[in-house]
Amino acid sequence: MTSAVSHGGATPGVERVTLNIDGMTCASCVLHVEHALRGVAGVEQVRVNLATEKATVEYVPGAASLDRFRSAVAEAGYTVEGVGGEGTGEEEVERLSRTKEIRGLRNRLAFSLALGAVIFVGSFKELFPWAPGPLQNSYVLWALATPVQFWAGWQFYKSGVGAVWHRTANMHTLIALGTSTAYFFSVGVTLLPGAFAARGIEPQVYFDTSSIIIGLILLGRYLEARAKGETSDAIRRLMGLQAKTARVLRDGAWRDVPLGDVSPGDAVLVRPGEKVAVDGVVVEGASSIDESMLTGESLPVEKAVGSQVFAATLNQTGGFTFRATKVGGDTVLAQIIRLVEEAQGSKAPIQRLVDVVASYFVPAVIAVACFSFVLWSVIGPEPALVYSLLTFVAVVIIACPCALGLATPTAIMVGTGKGAEFGVLIRSAEALELAHKTTAVVLDKTGTLTRGVPRVTDVVAATETEEELLRLAGSAERGSEHALGGAIVAAALERGIVLENPRAFNAVAGMGMVAEVEGRTVVIGDEALLESHGVGLDGTVERGAELSAQGKTVMFAAAGGRLLGMLAVADTLKPEAKGVIAQLRGMGIETIMLTGDNRRTAEAVGRDLGIDRVLAEVLPQEKEAMVRALQESGKVVAMVGDGINDAPALARADIGIAMGTGADAAMEAAQVTLMRGDLRSVLTAFRLSRATIGTIRQNLFWAFGYNTALIPVAAGALYPLFAALGGVPGWLQPFFGELGFLNPVLAALAMAFSSVSVVGNSLRLRGFRAVQ
Repeated sequence: MTSAVSHGGATPGVERVTLNIDGMTCASCVLHVEHALRGVAGVEQVRVNLATEKATVEYVPGAASLDRFRSAVAEAGYTVEGVGGEGTGEEEVERLSRTKEIRGLRNRLAFSLALGAVIFVGSFKELFPWAPGPLQNSYVLWALATPVQFWAGWQFYKSGVGAVWHRTANMHTLIALGTSTAYFFSVGVTLLPGAFAARGIEPQVYFDTSSIIIGLILLGRYLEARAKGETSDAIRRLMGLQAKTARVLRDGAWRDVPLGDVSPGDAVLVRPGEKVAVDGVVVEGASSIDESMLTGESLPVEKAVGSQVFAATLNQTGGFTFRATKVGGDTVLAQIIRLVEEAQGSKAPIQRLVDVVASYFVPAVIAVACFSFVLWSVIGPEPALVYSLLTFVAVVIIACPCALGLATPTAIMVGTGKGAEFGVLIRSAEALELAHKTTAVVLDKTGTLTRGVPRVTDVVAATETEEELLRLAGSAERGSEHALGGAIVAAALERGIVLENPRAFNAVAGMGMVAEVEGRTVVIGDEALLESHGVGLDGTVERGAELSAQGKTVMFAAAGGRLLGMLAVADTLKPEAKGVIAQLRGMGIETIMLTGDNRRTAEAVGRDLGIDRVLAEVLPQEKEAMVRALQESGKVVAMVGDGINDAPALARADIGIAMGTGADAAMEAAQVTLMRGDLRSVLTAFRLSRATIGTIRQNLFWAFGYNTALIPVAAGALYPLFAALGGVPGWLQPFFGELGFLNPVLAALAMAFSSVSVVGNSLRLRGFRAVQ
């Protein structure tokens, strides 16, 4: 869990707090809360997310406080339910799953629809002649509609009227206005039927309209709440992974203690089948651990003394003891949860359009509704007052902008959650949106395209067998700390060769080494070193030149003055690298390799991979300038790297992608972190971005299209058309009556399902699959 107040990601001297906001229903609500919080002195930045119902505030301590935030939100007509991190993990999981909200909506929904159905039957005696006489009485219908209006629909008055009190308006304002118009008109008809009859208006009540509208809107809210709870599925699963207790050595005995009581330095015992409680380093024992919940990698990882282990991973086979190094909010799992929460709470640039529209939307809708009411009161068919009233109700109900407010954040929530599931951590919605615009990918070579560890690739024996060459060379290098020597030793051990301990080991700077093995002088190095020891290369130079041209480091080996053969060592490519490069090019993305290696080696690797451009012999301080030059040429650049010297370039790039197996500095500088070293995660990140942005565009298209198309229909735009055609066709009359005015109940049904359809479309992203 994140702490209630944290510094992570904030400007130095600025603190960050996450507030749980109650009462937000649409995009305009988001703007009202943001405006209220920005008005507090000392606030630096505010981000409000409708889907998570959270506000993230960065502020200067002392100049602003939590009490001021609560007051500002209350003055805007909303409520601060709590502060992120104050509750337990179980409480946060329940909040995210929206259990309490769903239960309350379900009860009000059942009540309003049940009474609405009864009121509907009593309102249409010509359709239901069998309805009991008392049920056809307007006073009885009034009595039945009142609890629906003011109990089931109380949330609309609480939020909507409260917003008006604070000189704003939101979705609930429209619902309260529309249903109250139908309800109080019906009350007037019930109390003064003669006054309406005198004006030629049949004293028809519309209690059924107000009650069923409330029921249908609650149905939409209920389905929406359930769907929004599913968008938080990734965070809930991550939180649910945490162990509840740990077996810690205390006073010479192993004791089970709550997770919060574990401190850095504690010895922690993990038995087969148990979860690792906190991050640490193995000090005794060995095992294999399932780390798929962190990295997305399905294969278990072998652990031995000195290996790192991480909280929430699952121990499979053996028992082991580890020393706790990171606990609480410092563990890798806690950092992942924090990153995903921050990403889900952030805003994508595309959201700015929605914010601009939402700031004018509700007032514009009320204006359109009032205009249509006046228009049809003057020129509408008789009874004009009734038709103008129904038109007013239909407009304010159908135009509620909840779908606009949910279009972007729900897709961002699901997209970033899926990324975390596959070990792709996306820091912000902006990074997720920018990734799909990438036109060039710059890849560091060592540790990114290659394994980052030199390996023996070729063993060329001259006078001895390959095994004997490796035995003598590996024995001689056993005392070496050089990476190339370690590669030779590793190659010998992989073949099961038993090595001897060398004597009189001597490293020759820039040339190789000399050692004594079994009484013979073994020389390993370049041509000059062997020639200085009187060893002839016997025609192997040409073969050595071929291997060097492939970007490999060639070492000749001799023993007792006789040539044994030669060994070629290289930092080998990751097996998936070539396929990833091909797929990136297939996506229309230019691939560029950036490396400090010599040009010959770099170009050999580039040819093998099919890289578009190779930038070789680049000094660490020059990498950032190279990225900047690409940006200045008009490219949207993604940089993929893993080393400390990649951090400036990662920060400069439009999208910095850090391999999670690399340095912490690189991951801090990047906008996307890949929890495993598999390059296919880069493809997953790009494809997830494209899928998420595609979903957002679909959501916005339908949300804008829905309002653009249906507001005129609700305002009565079809009346002249149907009048010209001689009336409404019979099959359309249930929707538009006899004259072409939209039934307000159908307006409520359309509005309710508009937001559900947007959330449902976002949930399709849960079917996204990582690149394999």
